[in-house]
Amino acid sequence: MKTKDDFLDGQIILIDKPLEWTSFQAVNALKWAIRKKFSLKKIKIGHAGTLDPLATGLLVICTGKFTKKIPEFQGQVKEYTGTFYLGATTPSYDLETEVDETFPTEHLSEKDIEAVVSRFMGKIEQVPPVFSALKKDGQRLYELARKGKEVEVQPRTIEILEFEITRINLPEVDFRVVCSKGTYIRSLANDFGKALGSGAYLSALRRTKIGDFNVDNATTPQEFKESLA
Repeated sequence: MKTKDDFLDGQIILIDKPLEWTSFQAVNALKWAIRKKFSLKKIKIGHAGTLDPLATGLLVICTGKFTKKIPEFQGQVKEYTGTFYLGATTPSYDLETEVDETFPTEHLSEKDIEAVVSRFMGKIEQVPPVFSALKKDGQRLYELARKGKEVEVQPRTIEILEFEITRINLPEVDFRVVCSKGTYIRSLANDFGKALGSGAYLSALRRTKIGDFNVDNATTPQEFKESLA
């Protein structure tokens, strides 16, 4: 059983973030549970890499002195699994916003889909989504996008180390991706659709690994709370 000093000295907690939770909500749930259990006025706690509310999976949460390790964990390679929905696009590149355009998919064969994968391997230029938490002139991009403002987002260099298609059942295509820090899988979905001439958006996403940490070893926020009780 972990003690108050364990959490203050530093712990790494692996959380499997539930669907529709923000990363901030997950951190907050743990913070309140630890504070309540040990009657603490405050405790340092943070996560090593945001997950969108519509994604599930691994959050690495650090407490106490281990919060200093967060930048190190943020820089590690990440693995994701999920689903691209072909034949349509959305402004946010995922299900956060409504479909704005539809495209034919009849021309696509499994061979076409597999062939496009190689275009995204290695170091590539990627434009982050306008619906993202990146800042421009002190404001989050998604705040500007929701106000309907035109936002120019600069491309950045990212690296895709592994990219495989695990299931094709059009309009859905399942994938597994291993990538560098700063990669947006939503942008990958949008670019993948463009490359196929059919449009695509991200309809499901799960983060399975960060460095050596695996979601298989993670607990839900609820399970964490119960373990403290």
